[in-house]
Amino acid sequence: MRIGIAVSRAASIEPSWTTAHLGAALLRAGHTVRVVEPWDFEIDENGRCIARAHAFDSSAATPNTLCKELSMRMARRCYEDLGALDALLLRVNPLDVGVLSFALLAQDTGVPVLNNPRTIVSTSHKGFLASLSDVPRPKTIVTRSRAMCHSFAEGFESGVIVKPARSSGGRGVQWVRRGKSGHLDLAIDEARSYGDGYLVIQEYLEAAAEGEKRLLWIGGKTIGAYLRERAKGEFRHNLSRGGNPVPAEITEEEHALVRAVSPLLLEQGVWIAGLDVIGGKLVEVNTLNPGGFHHIQAHSEQDLIPELVDSLLERIREEQSKPRQWDIPTLSP
Repeated sequence: MRIGIAVSRAASIEPSWTTAHLGAALLRAGHTVRVVEPWDFEIDENGRCIARAHAFDSSAATPNTLCKELSMRMARRCYEDLGALDALLLRVNPLDVGVLSFALLAQDTGVPVLNNPRTIVSTSHKGFLASLSDVPRPKTIVTRSRAMCHSFAEGFESGVIVKPARSSGGRGVQWVRRGKSGHLDLAIDEARSYGDGYLVIQEYLEAAAEGEKRLLWIGGKTIGAYLRERAKGEFRHNLSRGGNPVPAEITEEEHALVRAVSPLLLEQGVWIAGLDVIGGKLVEVNTLNPGGFHHIQAHSEQDLIPELVDSLLERIREEQSKPRQWDIPTLSP
Protein backbone atom coordinates (compact mmCIF):
# COMPACT_ATOMS: atom_id res chain seq x y z
CA MET A 1 0.00 0.00 0.00
CA ARG A 2 1.00 3.61 -0.54
CA ILE A 3 0.12 5.52 2.62
CA GLY A 4 0.30 9.27 3.10
CA ILE A 5 0.94 10.79 6.52
CA ALA A 6 -0.03 14.44 6.97
CA VAL A 7 2.05 16.11 9.69
CA SER A 8 2.33 19.63 11.11
CA ARG A 9 6.08 19.93 10.42
CA ALA A 10 8.27 17.10 9.17
CA ALA A 11 11.49 18.40 10.74
CA SER A 12 9.97 18.45 14.23
CA ILE A 13 9.14 14.71 14.34
CA GLU A 14 11.26 12.86 16.89
CA PRO A 15 12.17 9.14 16.96
CA SER A 16 10.09 8.62 20.11
CA TRP A 17 6.90 9.90 18.49
CA THR A 18 4.15 7.50 17.49
CA THR A 19 4.24 8.98 13.96
CA ALA A 20 7.88 7.92 13.51
CA HIS A 21 7.24 4.40 14.83
CA LEU A 22 4.18 3.97 12.64
CA GLY A 23 5.92 5.26 9.49
CA ALA A 24 8.97 3.04 10.01
CA ALA A 25 6.80 0.00 10.79
CA LEU A 26 4.81 0.45 7.58
CA LEU A 27 8.03 0.62 5.57
CA ARG A 28 9.43 -2.51 7.23
CA ALA A 29 6.17 -4.27 6.36
CA GLY A 30 6.79 -3.53 2.67
CA HIS A 31 4.54 -0.51 2.21
CA THR A 32 5.55 2.91 0.90
CA VAL A 33 5.11 6.10 2.91
CA ARG A 34 4.59 9.69 1.78
CA VAL A 35 4.98 12.38 4.45
CA VAL A 36 3.15 15.61 3.62
CA GLU A 37 3.34 19.00 5.34
CA PRO A 38 0.54 21.61 5.28
CA TRP A 39 2.25 23.76 2.63
CA ASP A 40 2.77 20.77 0.31
CA PHE A 41 -0.89 20.41 -0.72
CA GLU A 42 -1.96 21.81 -4.08
CA ILE A 43 -4.71 21.60 -6.70
CA ASP A 44 -3.33 21.43 -10.22
CA GLU A 45 -4.75 22.92 -13.41
CA ASN A 46 -6.75 19.74 -14.02
CA GLY A 47 -8.47 19.98 -10.65
CA ARG A 48 -6.51 17.14 -9.07
CA CYS A 49 -5.53 17.28 -5.40
CA ILE A 50 -1.80 16.67 -5.24
CA ALA A 51 0.98 16.97 -2.70
CA ARG A 52 4.74 17.41 -2.94
CA ALA A 53 5.65 14.68 -0.50
CA HIS A 54 8.72 13.32 1.28
CA ALA A 55 8.96 9.86 -0.29
CA PHE A 56 10.08 6.78 1.63
CA ASP A 57 10.36 3.35 0.01
CA SER A 58 13.12 1.50 1.89
CA SER A 59 12.13 -1.43 4.09
CA ALA A 60 15.28 -0.84 6.18
CA ALA A 61 13.87 2.33 7.77
CA THR A 62 13.88 2.89 11.53
CA PRO A 63 12.31 5.73 13.51
CA ASN A 64 15.79 7.27 13.80
CA THR A 65 16.61 7.13 10.08
CA LEU A 66 13.14 8.34 9.14
CA CYS A 67 13.43 11.38 11.41
CA LYS A 68 16.98 12.12 10.27
CA GLU A 69 15.96 12.20 6.61
CA LEU A 70 12.99 14.43 7.42
CA SER A 71 14.89 16.87 9.63
CA MET A 72 17.79 17.18 7.16
CA ARG A 73 15.52 17.26 4.11
CA MET A 74 17.31 14.23 2.67
CA ALA A 75 14.26 12.29 1.53
CA ARG A 76 13.35 12.18 -2.14
CA ARG A 77 10.55 14.59 -3.02
CA CYS A 78 7.79 13.66 -5.42
CA TYR A 79 4.34 14.79 -6.44
CA GLU A 80 1.57 12.44 -5.35
CA ASP A 81 -2.01 12.39 -6.53
CA LEU A 82 -3.97 12.22 -3.26
CA GLY A 83 -6.66 10.21 -4.99
CA ALA A 84 -4.09 7.49 -5.82
CA LEU A 85 -3.12 6.91 -2.18
CA ASP A 86 -4.38 3.80 -0.44
CA ALA A 87 -4.88 5.82 2.75
CA LEU A 88 -4.09 9.17 4.34
CA LEU A 89 -3.27 9.41 8.05
CA LEU A 90 -3.88 12.72 9.81
CA ARG A 91 -1.14 13.40 12.38
CA VAL A 92 -1.61 17.16 12.61
CA ASN A 93 -1.76 19.07 15.89
CA PRO A 94 -3.00 21.75 16.24
CA LEU A 95 -5.81 21.22 13.79
CA ASP A 96 -5.02 22.82 10.43
CA VAL A 97 -8.11 23.83 8.46
CA GLY A 98 -6.22 23.74 5.16
CA VAL A 99 -5.01 20.18 5.74
CA LEU A 100 -8.52 19.22 6.81
CA SER A 101 -9.95 20.63 3.58
CA PHE A 102 -7.57 18.59 1.42
CA ALA A 103 -8.22 15.50 3.56
CA LEU A 104 -11.95 15.89 2.91
CA LEU A 105 -11.32 16.22 -0.82
CA ALA A 106 -9.19 13.06 -0.75
CA GLN A 107 -11.89 11.24 1.20
CA ASP A 108 -14.47 12.27 -1.38
CA THR A 109 -12.43 10.44 -4.06
CA GLY A 110 -12.63 7.24 -2.01
CA VAL A 111 -9.33 7.45 -0.10
CA PRO A 112 -9.64 6.21 3.51
CA VAL A 113 -8.62 9.06 5.83
CA LEU A 114 -7.88 8.32 9.49
CA ASN A 115 -9.01 9.71 11.77
CA ASN A 116 -12.15 10.71 9.89
CA PRO A 117 -11.81 14.38 8.81
CA ARG A 118 -15.59 14.82 8.85
CA THR A 119 -15.76 14.29 12.59
CA ILE A 120 -12.28 15.15 13.84
CA VAL A 121 -13.26 18.78 14.40
CA SER A 122 -15.76 17.66 17.02
CA THR A 123 -13.88 14.69 18.53
CA SER A 124 -10.70 16.76 19.02
CA HIS A 125 -12.63 19.45 20.89
CA LYS A 126 -12.84 19.00 24.65
CA GLY A 127 -16.56 19.56 24.37
CA PHE A 128 -16.79 16.06 22.89
CA LEU A 129 -15.84 14.36 26.16
CA ALA A 130 -18.07 16.71 28.16
CA SER A 131 -21.02 15.56 26.05
CA LEU A 132 -20.51 11.86 26.84
CA SER A 133 -22.79 11.52 29.84
CA ASP A 134 -22.58 7.71 29.96
CA VAL A 135 -18.77 7.60 30.23
CA PRO A 136 -17.08 7.90 33.66
CA ARG A 137 -15.55 11.40 33.71
CA PRO A 138 -15.12 14.34 36.09
CA LYS A 139 -17.99 16.77 36.40
CA THR A 140 -17.39 19.23 33.60
CA ILE A 141 -18.86 22.22 31.82
CA VAL A 142 -17.82 23.88 28.56
CA THR A 143 -18.71 27.55 28.31
CA ARG A 144 -17.65 31.07 27.38
CA SER A 145 -19.50 32.57 30.33
CA ARG A 146 -17.36 33.91 33.17
CA ALA A 147 -20.37 33.89 35.50
CA MET A 148 -21.03 30.20 34.74
CA CYS A 149 -17.40 29.38 35.50
CA HIS A 150 -17.62 31.05 38.92
CA SER A 151 -20.94 29.41 39.75
CA PHE A 152 -19.73 25.93 38.80
CA ALA A 153 -16.36 26.25 40.58
CA GLU A 154 -17.98 26.97 43.93
CA GLY A 155 -19.29 23.43 44.10
CA PHE A 156 -15.93 21.68 44.53
CA GLU A 157 -13.96 21.62 47.76
CA SER A 158 -10.70 20.68 46.00
CA GLY A 159 -11.14 23.27 43.28
CA VAL A 160 -11.36 23.00 39.51
CA ILE A 161 -9.14 22.66 36.50
CA VAL A 162 -9.54 25.44 33.93
CA LYS A 163 -8.33 24.79 30.40
CA PRO A 164 -8.93 25.86 26.80
CA ALA A 165 -11.40 23.69 24.92
CA ARG A 166 -8.98 23.39 21.99
CA SER A 167 -5.35 23.18 23.01
CA SER A 168 -2.73 20.62 24.04
CA GLY A 169 0.51 20.18 25.96
CA GLY A 170 -0.87 21.75 29.13
CA ARG A 171 -0.97 25.22 27.56
CA GLY A 172 -3.38 27.58 29.30
CA VAL A 173 -4.26 25.04 32.01
CA GLN A 174 -4.67 26.15 35.64
CA TRP A 175 -5.72 24.51 38.91
CA VAL A 176 -7.86 26.96 40.89
CA ARG A 177 -8.67 26.27 44.54
CA ARG A 178 -12.16 26.89 45.89
CA GLY A 179 -12.87 30.48 46.89
CA LYS A 180 -9.99 31.94 44.84
CA SER A 181 -12.18 34.09 42.60
CA GLY A 182 -9.29 36.35 41.60
CA HIS A 183 -7.19 33.38 40.50
CA LEU A 184 -10.20 31.98 38.63
CA ASP A 185 -10.57 35.21 36.66
CA LEU A 186 -6.87 35.11 35.74
CA ALA A 187 -7.17 31.45 34.73
CA ILE A 188 -10.19 32.25 32.56
CA ASP A 189 -8.32 35.07 30.82
CA GLU A 190 -5.31 32.84 30.15
CA ALA A 191 -7.40 29.94 28.83
CA ARG A 192 -9.30 32.33 26.56
CA SER A 193 -6.02 33.35 24.92
CA TYR A 194 -5.72 29.83 23.47
CA GLY A 195 -7.96 27.82 21.18
CA ASP A 196 -11.41 29.04 20.19
CA GLY A 197 -12.34 30.98 23.33
CA TYR A 198 -14.37 28.18 24.90
CA LEU A 199 -13.41 27.15 28.42
CA VAL A 200 -13.47 23.74 30.07
CA ILE A 201 -14.09 23.83 33.81
CA GLN A 202 -13.56 20.40 35.33
CA GLU A 203 -13.62 19.20 38.91
CA TYR A 204 -10.14 18.57 40.29
CA LEU A 205 -9.62 14.89 41.07
CA GLU A 206 -7.59 14.12 44.20
CA ALA A 207 -6.27 10.99 42.46
CA ALA A 208 -4.26 13.29 40.19
CA ALA A 209 -1.53 13.24 42.83
CA GLU A 210 -0.92 9.60 41.86
CA GLY A 211 -0.49 10.43 38.18
CA GLU A 212 -2.40 10.46 34.91
CA LYS A 213 -2.56 7.31 32.80
CA ARG A 214 -2.42 7.39 28.99
CA LEU A 215 -4.23 4.52 27.28
CA LEU A 216 -3.36 4.08 23.61
CA TRP A 217 -6.61 3.06 21.90
CA ILE A 218 -6.66 1.60 18.39
CA GLY A 219 -9.57 0.15 16.47
CA GLY A 220 -11.77 -0.43 19.50
CA LYS A 221 -9.30 -1.63 22.11
CA THR A 222 -6.23 -0.50 24.03
CA ILE A 223 -2.83 -1.94 23.18
CA GLY A 224 -1.15 -0.61 26.31
CA ALA A 225 -0.76 2.19 28.81
CA TYR A 226 1.77 4.18 30.76
CA LEU A 227 1.52 6.48 33.77
CA ARG A 228 2.67 10.09 33.70
CA GLU A 229 3.87 11.28 37.09
CA ARG A 230 3.93 15.05 37.47
CA ALA A 231 7.13 16.93 38.16
CA LYS A 232 7.84 18.36 41.60
CA GLY A 233 5.90 21.59 42.10
CA GLU A 234 3.77 20.97 38.98
CA PHE A 235 0.10 19.91 38.91
CA ARG A 236 0.11 19.04 35.19
CA HIS A 237 1.26 15.60 34.04
CA ASN A 238 2.38 16.49 30.51
CA LEU A 239 5.81 15.17 29.55
CA SER A 240 6.53 18.59 28.07
CA ARG A 241 6.03 19.97 31.60
CA GLY A 242 8.56 17.62 33.14
CA GLY A 243 6.24 14.66 33.65
CA ASN A 244 7.89 11.29 34.15
CA PRO A 245 6.61 8.24 32.17
CA VAL A 246 6.51 4.98 34.12
CA PRO A 247 5.12 1.50 33.29
CA ALA A 248 1.46 0.86 34.10
CA GLU A 249 -1.12 -1.87 33.77
CA ILE A 250 -4.71 -1.35 32.66
CA THR A 251 -7.13 -2.00 35.50
CA GLU A 252 -10.51 -3.68 35.17
CA GLU A 253 -12.10 -0.32 35.96
CA GLU A 254 -10.23 1.19 33.01
CA HIS A 255 -11.19 -1.72 30.73
CA ALA A 256 -14.82 -0.97 31.61
CA LEU A 257 -14.27 2.69 30.76
CA VAL A 258 -12.82 1.68 27.38
CA ARG A 259 -15.82 -0.55 26.70
CA ALA A 260 -18.09 2.42 27.38
CA VAL A 261 -16.29 4.89 25.13
CA SER A 262 -15.22 2.60 22.25
CA PRO A 263 -18.59 2.46 20.42
CA LEU A 264 -18.78 6.24 20.54
CA LEU A 265 -15.30 6.65 19.05
CA LEU A 266 -15.90 4.03 16.36
CA GLU A 267 -19.17 5.72 15.44
CA GLN A 268 -17.22 8.93 14.82
CA GLY A 269 -14.72 7.20 12.51
CA VAL A 270 -11.84 7.30 14.98
CA TRP A 271 -9.10 4.67 14.52
CA ILE A 272 -6.48 5.88 17.01
CA ALA A 273 -6.90 7.92 20.18
CA GLY A 274 -5.09 8.67 23.41
CA LEU A 275 -7.37 8.29 26.42
CA ASP A 276 -6.16 10.09 29.55
CA VAL A 277 -7.47 8.66 32.81
CA ILE A 278 -7.23 9.82 36.42
CA GLY A 279 -8.71 7.73 39.21
CA GLY A 280 -10.77 5.64 36.81
CA LYS A 281 -12.30 8.70 35.11
CA LEU A 282 -11.70 9.85 31.55
CA VAL A 283 -10.28 13.40 31.58
CA GLU A 284 -9.12 13.79 27.95
CA VAL A 285 -9.76 12.23 24.53
CA ASN A 286 -6.92 12.92 22.10
CA THR A 287 -7.76 12.21 18.45
CA LEU A 288 -5.55 14.67 16.55
CA ASN A 289 -2.07 13.25 17.09
CA PRO A 290 -2.14 10.88 20.06
CA GLY A 291 1.25 9.74 21.31
CA GLY A 292 2.58 7.33 23.86
CA PHE A 293 3.45 4.28 21.78
CA HIS A 294 7.19 4.63 22.46
CA HIS A 295 6.73 4.66 26.24
CA ILE A 296 4.30 1.73 26.15
CA GLN A 297 6.54 -0.35 23.86
CA ALA A 298 9.62 0.36 25.98
CA HIS A 299 8.13 -1.53 28.93
CA SER A 300 6.19 -4.19 27.04
CA GLU A 301 7.29 -7.82 27.03
CA GLN A 302 6.18 -8.18 23.42
CA ASP A 303 6.58 -6.27 20.18
CA LEU A 304 3.44 -4.17 19.73
CA ILE A 305 4.33 -2.91 16.25
CA PRO A 306 2.63 -5.81 14.39
CA GLU A 307 -0.60 -5.22 16.29
CA LEU A 308 -0.46 -1.49 15.50
CA VAL A 309 0.17 -2.06 11.79
CA ASP A 310 -2.33 -4.92 11.46
CA SER A 311 -5.04 -2.79 13.06
CA LEU A 312 -4.32 0.06 10.66
CA LEU A 313 -4.33 -2.14 7.56
CA GLU A 314 -7.52 -3.85 8.67
CA ARG A 315 -9.19 -0.48 9.13
CA ILE A 316 -7.98 0.72 5.73
CA ARG A 317 -9.42 -2.37 4.03
CA GLU A 318 -12.71 -1.89 5.84
CA GLU A 319 -12.89 1.71 4.62
CA GLN A 320 -11.95 0.70 1.07
CA SER A 321 -14.74 -1.87 1.00
CA LYS A 322 -17.42 0.64 1.94
CA PRO A 323 -19.44 1.93 -1.02
CA ARG A 324 -19.03 5.60 -1.72
CA GLN A 325 -22.20 7.67 -1.78
CA TRP A 326 -22.29 7.81 -5.57
CA ASP A 327 -21.67 4.04 -5.78
CA ILE A 328 -24.84 3.15 -3.87
CA PRO A 329 -27.49 1.97 -6.37
CA THR A 330 -30.89 3.60 -6.23
CA LEU A 331 -34.15 1.75 -6.74
CA SER A 332 -36.58 2.97 -9.35
CA PRO A 333 -40.02 3.91 -8.00
